Amino acid sequence: MRQPTLFLTVGLPGTGKTTAARRMEIEQNALLLTKDEWVKALYAHENPPSAQSVIEGRLIEIGLRALELGINVVIDFGLWSRDERSALRQAALDLSAKVEVCYFELAPAEQRRRLDQRQAEAPHTTWPMSHEELAAWAVDFDVPTPGELDGTEPVGDSPSGFTTWSEWRRHRWPPSDS
Repeated sequence: MRQPTLFLTVGLPGTGKTTAARRMEIEQNALLLTKDEWVKALYAHENPPSAQSVIEGRLIEIGLRALELGINVVIDFGLWSRDERSALRQAALDLSAKVEVCYFELAPAEQRRRLDQRQAEAPHTTWPMSHEELAAWAVDFDVPTPGELDGTEPVGDSPSGFTTWSEWRRHRWPPSDS
């Protein structure tokens, strides 16, 4: 059995993650897990925060099972926090899978242009995003370190209050929104 790879797309909205993830799906013969497609299918015009975490968690469980079966996986969520990326990196390593962190960034003006174009051409695939939201999200975003990107940086310990990354992962991505 070959060693599978977990590809993590990291970046803010409109930076090209999903376009690249679709390319990776084909080039790497990988299972593509794109959260926004599921949220749109289940909630249409709504984008409920509680559902986001649950959908991400269910897709992550599917992705981890695919890695166990030797299948490459692309997680297309954005993964804005270092803890999210660390938890997924550790989960893949626990399954003897490789990990590639793929970071996408753009100048804010180009990001805005792309988002406006997507909203105009394919509104069924996205939600409106204000300038204020984009600015706030940019502040909240943890830019990956060079070691995360090239795989040389160890994952490190789980956050305070959690004995393992697996425990943190179950807290961050609960099985239901109840």
